[in-house]
Amino acid sequence: MSNPYVPVLILAAVAVAVALGGLGASAILGPTSKNKVKSSNYECGVDPIHSEADMGRFPVKYYLVAMTFIIFDIEVVFLYPWAVSFGKLGLFGLIVMLTFIALITVPFVYEWRRGGLEWD
Repeated sequence: MSNPYVPVLILAAVAVAVALGGLGASAILGPTSKNKVKSSNYECGVDPIHSEADMGRFPVKYYLVAMTFIIFDIEVVFLYPWAVSFGKLGLFGLIVMLTFIALITVPFVYEWRRGGLEWD
């Protein structure tokens, strides 16, 4: 009988080969011209270099939306396995998940009251 980990090792080898192949192909086939614009930092559509006339507050709406997504994405990631194994966890699993849902409701209510869920 063969080792049951052989397919996993083959998959890992294929994944590494595809990743390294993509990096190698982009290094060989990609453009190599460099200029100041391509080498400068890019911050979510906002020019990172400000002049004296337009020095203002940096908009943080992008980061707030990203953090909101992370909070509620983590909630779904934890709710799915709980829902799948709900029958096996019993009362303890129910209490733990209700506590988790209560704790995750706090940032949701904060975002809702702050207007973070409004798309202006």
